[in-house]
Amino acid sequence: METLVFKKPESIKDNYNYSFCPGCDHGVAIRLIAEVLDELKVREKTIAAASVGCSVFLNHYFNVDVAESPHGRALAVATGIKRSKPDKVVFTYQGDGDLGSIGLGESLHAASRGEKITTICINNTTYGMTGGQAGPTTLLGQVTTTTPKGRKSELTGFPLKIAEMMTNCEGAVYVARVSLDSPAQIMKAKKAIKKAFEIQISGLGLSFVEILSICPTNWHMTPKDAHERVRKEMYPIFPLGILKDNSKELK
Repeated sequence: METLVFKKPESIKDNYNYSFCPGCDHGVAIRLIAEVLDELKVREKTIAAASVGCSVFLNHYFNVDVAESPHGRALAVATGIKRSKPDKVVFTYQGDGDLGSIGLGESLHAASRGEKITTICINNTTYGMTGGQAGPTTLLGQVTTTTPKGRKSELTGFPLKIAEMMTNCEGAVYVARVSLDSPAQIMKAKKAIKKAFEIQISGLGLSFVEILSICPTNWHMTPKDAHERVRKEMYPIFPLGILKDNSKELK
């Protein structure tokens, strides 16, 4: 007798058109979110706000309602959705450039207000969809199409630590930074994502998960080497862990 041990989550569409580059971590992140929505049994009441960037085709993958947002405004759109439909589970899925650059104001103010939304931020230290330009999280010395000699702090500042900024917002109840560079880290990432959605369902405030991800195409690396770069170069700048968890105090 055969036992089913692995299957496609119901929260992922059948026969979707996969548009991400080969080796990219977006597929893993999307599957983790879908598994969590299934496990929490909230798929039919979930609405996502997609950002501009690699996540612009979010509606192709998730078997939930998805609203397209102007560049950087996903949390503003999600705020409108959640306030008008407070019984829904609302989440944003944004890149570091979308959330931390043009959308930084909307992001921090949503966290400051404590909007009851879950936000997933994919940090791959570059603008992936538009050609590999430097973004707010680009590392010092990192070569991109707009920093051909490497990022220099005296010209463009230092990498923005988005999770730490969210931590300082009183309305942010839960802030975590995770990675997808190994099976063990993937399991931790899923646990953090699930906790973030549970906090929203409990109505406690904004929950935020930053995911360190790879961009093999724009980094000009194999996925294996790119994951090694995450461990060697990104971990020291963007340390993993639960940066804030006020959920127990608020219950």
